[in-house]
Amino acid sequence: MRLPLLAALLLALASACARPSPLLAPSPERLARVAPDSFVVAFETTRGRFDVLVRRAWSPAGADRVHYLVRHGFYDGARFFRVVPGFVAQFGIPADPAVAAAWRARRLPDDSVRATNRRGAVSFARGGPGTRSTQLFVNMRDNPRLDTLNAFGFPPVGEVVGDGMAVVDSLHGGYGEGPPRGRGPSQDSVRLQGEPYLARDFARLDAVRRARVVREWTR
Repeated sequence: MRLPLLAALLLALASACARPSPLLAPSPERLARVAPDSFVVAFETTRGRFDVLVRRAWSPAGADRVHYLVRHGFYDGARFFRVVPGFVAQFGIPADPAVAAAWRARRLPDDSVRATNRRGAVSFARGGPGTRSTQLFVNMRDNPRLDTLNAFGFPPVGEVVGDGMAVVDSLHGGYGEGPPRGRGPSQDSVRLQGEPYLARDFARLDAVRRARVVREWTR
């Protein structure tokens, strides 16, 4: 009786190990699942915790993506690689280059700008239409020009609530922008080399230790 049971357990373990991680191989069906109307994400960082209230009405595709990523631990270990005091704090390139590669082409459908990039608003970074993926930034001041910048704008997906902006303001910003405008890390190097590159050359950058959905509700 023990041998068949042991064999079954080993087979189940092998099957689980062979199954692709939802971060390395997210199915279109999973990515299309709708997030609740509103949910709160607690970001535990090296500087403390800040909470983000995500509002699906502001950015439906963006909210669905944040919900999926947080539920699967995507942001855990990610550094705030671009912190420009008085402007934005940006994160969302994973510590693992394999995960970064898997998500590079997982672009989001565009949402219209339905809220403004005021202080505390959280938006997806983008380089043009159809380029949102995983990177987020927190506005450290009112940035209304980002609502219409380059004729496409940055749709906020949520906002920091409570006293969380005190934590965001404390994130290390000594490196500033990335090259060539500043001394910060190269985004391509972060994507290709991951945490070893940042730990070696930008050790003072703060990081997300853990991000979790702590509350959600539907109207």
